[in-house]
Amino acid sequence: MVRITIDNVTKEYPKGTSFEEIAREYQPKFEDMIALVIENGKIRELIKTAEKDSALSFLTIRDNTGHKTYVRTAEMTLVKAVYDVLGEKVRKVKIEFTIGQGYYCKVDMDEKLGLKHVKQIGERMRELVEADLPITKKSYPIDDAMEIFKAHKMDDKVKLFRYRRGSFVNIYCLDGYYDYYYGYMLPSTGYLKYYDVTLYEGGILLLLPGNENPTKLEFFEPREKFFKTLVESSAWGEMMGIDSVGDLNNTICNGGLNDMILVQEAIQERRIGEIAKKIVDKGNVKFVLIAGPSSSGKTTFSHRLSIQLRTYGLIPHPIGIDDYFVDREKTPRDENGDYNFECLEAIDIKLFNEDMNRLLAGERVELPKFNFKLGKREYHGNYKKLGPEDVLVIEGIHGLNPATTRFMPDENKFKIYISALTSLNIDEHNRIPTTDGRLLRRIARDARTRGTSAKNSIAMWPSVRRGEENYIFPYQESADEMFNSVLIYELAVLKQYVEPLLFGIYKGEPEYYEAKRLLKFLEYFQGIDSQNVPANSICREFIGGSCFHV
Repeated sequence: MVRITIDNVTKEYPKGTSFEEIAREYQPKFEDMIALVIENGKIRELIKTAEKDSALSFLTIRDNTGHKTYVRTAEMTLVKAVYDVLGEKVRKVKIEFTIGQGYYCKVDMDEKLGLKHVKQIGERMRELVEADLPITKKSYPIDDAMEIFKAHKMDDKVKLFRYRRGSFVNIYCLDGYYDYYYGYMLPSTGYLKYYDVTLYEGGILLLLPGNENPTKLEFFEPREKFFKTLVESSAWGEMMGIDSVGDLNNTICNGGLNDMILVQEAIQERRIGEIAKKIVDKGNVKFVLIAGPSSSGKTTFSHRLSIQLRTYGLIPHPIGIDDYFVDREKTPRDENGDYNFECLEAIDIKLFNEDMNRLLAGERVELPKFNFKLGKREYHGNYKKLGPEDVLVIEGIHGLNPATTRFMPDENKFKIYISALTSLNIDEHNRIPTTDGRLLRRIARDARTRGTSAKNSIAMWPSVRRGEENYIFPYQESADEMFNSVLIYELAVLKQYVEPLLFGIYKGEPEYYEAKRLLKFLEYFQGIDSQNVPANSICREFIGGSCFHV
């Protein structure tokens, strides 16, 4: 027998009792489905068993880690269904990116994927779920695992594990289908109670609930511009022959690093130049509004766009909407009583619009500078007056919100949405969440520029994400142009800067599990030195050494 303590109550269970069995006993106490347990401070899957006296707690699908486990299980079940239905027709199944609460899956085969195929796949997935099939996990020596992947034509995983430092790899099995997944898995398909499958833009869209409301499927709103940007980014990676982390590692280790960096930077510069030309072609643009989520590279982008505008004879002037923050004591507070710097009310919208319209009218205006240390708006003689060739490049998270510029003429605006949309996958079935890339950027930048610990950056991240969902993402489709700031090589660079910071978070701290997950994720990458990263690169905004004041 083993003694298990839950909520300060200790009970005895036969040694070898599964955590799934214990979780079922305690499930009625939880509103949401239990996905994982924490045993003596370590996250365990429900398929694991109680082998020693321990303290247990539970993670549900509302918890971030539990929700990711639910998503991962749904993705594996979908891929299994695709192979069951389409069989030998399939060359490759790739889970590419997320669109809202949808996970976009591309199926590469000779014929075009149609509605009939997707209906059959959806029916097969339902059969797998209703059968409540077990998902087992077994640890294989790395060479044996690579042989399994070769036999299943998963060359992306063979390339990935060529660089694995460990001697063993965990492989999941579902009804004879073997696959590798980065992270935890639910014990069986029957746990998938909330999902849908639909045809979207020539691929499969797996719709799943978000973790804030994990039992409800949200209405899916197509995002055409956003989707187009994601597809273009994936095409760039394929053009460079870098579709997965294994490809990236091969390029690094085979001497192609410098060319890869130069080509990727050139692609971005060309795209920035194209946007500059569209601004010029529109004519009479006086306000270039740049918005995007945290750590998307807005500041460096605005500088590089300004340089491109100068090549057309325009005179750009950068302005930060953040300089129009209200004084700290007037900042609204959130439900926890903390200052809410993400909400629109944290900005003096009235003054911002007054200043912009006075500039448009040809007046000379003194612009403010916000002192973040003192929490005060200050004036230091920064006067502006717009001539015929002058244009204001305005950067801030609320730039696309109509309320921000409601008193400014639409014909004088050009709106740009910028984000860091990761197109690189760990392998075909393990995507890299865009939020992970931005969080790693933020950890590196805030440690360098603000002395913020990785612990605090991770702790703040959920609040930042809620602000993005409320104040940024709803307006992204209103942009005249979208720009993806991700560099295909950047995670290999960030690795060196972020790993030591993450190791500074210790077991027992609330942020420990997220830090551990990110460290495991970074293990996939061969690290590279930053010396070849150009001084004007968006990457420099986060690691330092930029030629711009960022």
